[in-house]
Amino acid sequence: MDLRGMQDEHLTVGAWTKRCYFAGRALMDATLRPYDLGSTQWYVLWHLANSGPTVQRDLGRALELERATLSGIIAALVRKGLVQQTSDGEDQRQRLLTLTSSGEALWRELPDLSFIHQAAFDGIAETDLATTIRVLRLATERLQTLSRKA
Repeated sequence: MDLRGMQDEHLTVGAWTKRCYFAGRALMDATLRPYDLGSTQWYVLWHLANSGPTVQRDLGRALELERATLSGIIAALVRKGLVQQTSDGEDQRQRLLTLTSSGEALWRELPDLSFIHQAAFDGIAETDLATTIRVLRLATERLQTLSRKA
């Protein structure tokens, strides 16, 4: 079905989920722009700041990023001097990612992005949020299972 001409109230749950995601991501990108970071770069820094040094392969799995996409993001963060990429001691083929001192300093300077979640969800009943999470998690699991079978 073509959704271009449909009124907002007739959009599907998938369409509203996509719209909400893109609205949040646009706000996140706008907030990070003065720091020369995109949202996916922020997620990499967040992971390294909160989990410590991580093997690149494991980071890709944790953030659900394709290998080529992650490689480009890591290359940009290395060029900016925010992330160091070294050989993992156990497996020389694997790359260990670590925040540099500049990366740590930038991380401390970045604004708290929790205002995005607050703007979107403050005032919505916890039971409504729990139902939404449960429904979207189940739908995601079903689609991932179907995708693995294809």
